[in-house]
Amino acid sequence: MTTIFAKPAFHFRHFQQSLKSKSSSTNKTEASLWSHQIVDPNSDFVNRWNYVFLLTCLVSLFIDPLYFYVPFVSDEACMSTDDEAANKITVFRSLNDVFYFLHIFMKFRTAFVAPSSRVFGRGELVMEPRQIAIRYLKTDFIVDFTAALPLPQIVIKYVIPAAKKKGSGHAKSTLALIVLIQYIPRLFVIFPLNQQIIKTTGFIAKTAWAGAAYNLLLYMLASHVAGASWYVASIGRQFSCWSNECQKEHDAVPPCIIDFLDCSSTEYGYVRNYWRNSTKVLAKCDAINDKDTGFKFGIFADAFTNNVATSTFLDKYLYCLWWGLRNMSSYGQNLNTSTYLGETLFSIAICIIGLILFAQLIGNIQTYCKSMTVKIEEWRIRKRDTEEWMKHRQLPEDLQERVRRFDQYKWLATRGVKEEDILQDLPLDLRHQIQRHLCLNLVRRVPFFAQMDDQLLGAICERLVSSLSIMGTYIVREGDHVNEMLFIIRGQLESSTTNGGRSGFFNSITLGPNDFCGEELLTWALLPNSTQLPASTRTVRTLTEVEAFALRAEDLKFFAVQFKRLHSMKLQHAFRYYSHQWRTWGACFIQAAWRRYRKKKLENELSLQESYYFTQDPNDEEYYDEQSFEDAGPEQPLVDSGSRGSQQLGATILAKRFAHNTKRGIEQQKIQMSDSSSSLKMPKLFKPDEPDFSAE
Repeated sequence: MTTIFAKPAFHFRHFQQSLKSKSSSTNKTEASLWSHQIVDPNSDFVNRWNYVFLLTCLVSLFIDPLYFYVPFVSDEACMSTDDEAANKITVFRSLNDVFYFLHIFMKFRTAFVAPSSRVFGRGELVMEPRQIAIRYLKTDFIVDFTAALPLPQIVIKYVIPAAKKKGSGHAKSTLALIVLIQYIPRLFVIFPLNQQIIKTTGFIAKTAWAGAAYNLLLYMLASHVAGASWYVASIGRQFSCWSNECQKEHDAVPPCIIDFLDCSSTEYGYVRNYWRNSTKVLAKCDAINDKDTGFKFGIFADAFTNNVATSTFLDKYLYCLWWGLRNMSSYGQNLNTSTYLGETLFSIAICIIGLILFAQLIGNIQTYCKSMTVKIEEWRIRKRDTEEWMKHRQLPEDLQERVRRFDQYKWLATRGVKEEDILQDLPLDLRHQIQRHLCLNLVRRVPFFAQMDDQLLGAICERLVSSLSIMGTYIVREGDHVNEMLFIIRGQLESSTTNGGRSGFFNSITLGPNDFCGEELLTWALLPNSTQLPASTRTVRTLTEVEAFALRAEDLKFFAVQFKRLHSMKLQHAFRYYSHQWRTWGACFIQAAWRRYRKKKLENELSLQESYYFTQDPNDEEYYDEQSFEDAGPEQPLVDSGSRGSQQLGATILAKRFAHNTKRGIEQQKIQMSDSSSSLKMPKLFKPDEPDFSAE
């Protein structure tokens, strides 16, 4: 145990030895012992012990009333005690009493805050054992010591055997009286213990359900005590009736002896049987026919009319618990009392205590349940207000359904908790650590962010905000301004483009977890003196419910200014490699280059064919064969071999046509280039100008 108690988490503090003549080795040995250690009242060990001792106190408050069920009425019209049940209860009670003595020892070893030092701050702890002992002896020691005494065990072991010689009623009443007297200090032990736990931890139960169950347990404990008290009072009422009627027959034949009422008096066997057959004591003390007799049992009649006093221990306990719950919750309204003073006072106590405890139970459970359902109630009220607003504004049914779906999805994702408000109240360092814990691993899953160092990732995590979208939501449309980059955690999006409305052009890709969109912002943030937000080159629409992190434009601009590493060519090449927009741009660039290459190749082939046509000799036989006309192309005219003038005319026409086609091709190429240049301005599909890296 020394190794456990010596942990720093328990905040033990060793007091210095008053005798300086002892050696250092002796001081270390004595300081490591439990008896030479002082405990911090706010340590984790003391908090755990308080919870354990609170549970022990509740168990002891449950065990003590069980002694009231020990006496019972036998079928032989006498009273006895259940010795087997008494022995079991004594064993459990003795084990429970050990915790009370341990608690007393703990208080002698627990430091306290000096009252004079509470003016500023939390105060200074008094670690001197002598001062701790003096303070404890003056305050709570008497109550704790009285609650820890094994008084019922002493009564059962010594008082009851000695009292049986003088009458059984004295023995039963003594045990009940001792238990009731000791029950009061045990109740007073719980109250300061509750306050200490609340003062240290702020609550008794960590959850709302646990708090409601704790208050319900206290109410059932009070009902258990009320039922046990009713039972022992019923037994006492029965014994009082028998004792009064027995005294009236003291001079009768055969006379009534008080020992006849005790089942343990076996020496009067034959005489008692004769007395039982001839006496009127049993008839006059019959609770079933108490209307014909002068003795009224009142509220205690049920113990005998329902054979509770002669039942087994478990049956008696359950019936009495039900009696206590029924009358505590109804404030004793069902009790039909007699004029007996003790019975009337008992009923009044049941009414007052039941009213107080039931009101406290309902109030506490309502408080705990309200704290548990306050978010649900707020969401329900907000949902009702939203429905009324949509009906008032006559929104279309499809828009109303989308609003309902978004509210439902947001509730399932956040449970009504506003993370921004919670984080805003925390210290800056703690807020940064929480943000890193929540976002760092998710951000690193994005390939583009994986290329960054921890410092830049930490700064990005601090600026990320949660973003939720339902299916069919347009994140951004083509041509609209981009105000945030979106990093997908779960869900899928469709990213498509028409290249600014270009006819016949359409490109569509699917974005999933670890992808991002809105990369036009990064190019915009890297350009110096960029003010106006870039226009989106793609339309992004959710295919499923999407949960993502958003990085706003002003935050990205802040990173571009503060972190020069964001301008590095390595990071930009990584961004372009993982960007779907840059991949689409690359594919379009390759296609355009391939078309230009094919066109230039065809022009070169046509030029070669035309030059070959003019260098041919007209007298050559190959000039007129079919293959030469096929090589010349479909626009080559047929030439008559008999006339040289007609050949020159055909060559002139062919040259004119070639010049016209060449001019028209050049003009079309210029128009296409002008259209492409106008549609590829930053941040369109084509690659924007490289930023100035001279600062590096």
